[in-house]
Amino acid sequence: MVRALELARAAEAIGEVPIGAAVYRLADGAIIGQGHNRRETDHDPTAHAEVIAIKAAAAAAGGWRLDGCGLAVTLEPCPMCAGAIVNARVQRLVYGAPDPKAGACGTLMRLTEDPRLNHRVAPIGGVMAQESAELLRAFFARLRA
Repeated sequence: MVRALELARAAEAIGEVPIGAAVYRLADGAIIGQGHNRRETDHDPTAHAEVIAIKAAAAAAGGWRLDGCGLAVTLEPCPMCAGAIVNARVQRLVYGAPDPKAGACGTLMRLTEDPRLNHRVAPIGGVMAQESAELLRAFFARLRA
């Protein structure tokens, strides 16, 4: 989560919503994929931190299945990202702040735990939530000012 927060700050530095994500191997903690929001920069509605990190991890792993991997992200994943997490077979999901507007891992729905899907992952929320939420609060306060 520490690396995800660093990535969130990097997103903020380029004017993106400060959300960062890192995919790591559960066996040794090595980060194999990382990313931060790039929607504005790339003009891409799918350029969320989680999607970018998952794509980088799949490229590093040489395949789309991320068995034996965890993903740490500063904000609860949205439905699109939760779907990508399920499809990539991520084994562990850790997130910081809950997302009352789009959270698909416990706040609005529990997509990653849906028994109708072919893979499930129980999220661990609230990890470094205060730091994650403060980055977002400060960012949006500056935008409104």
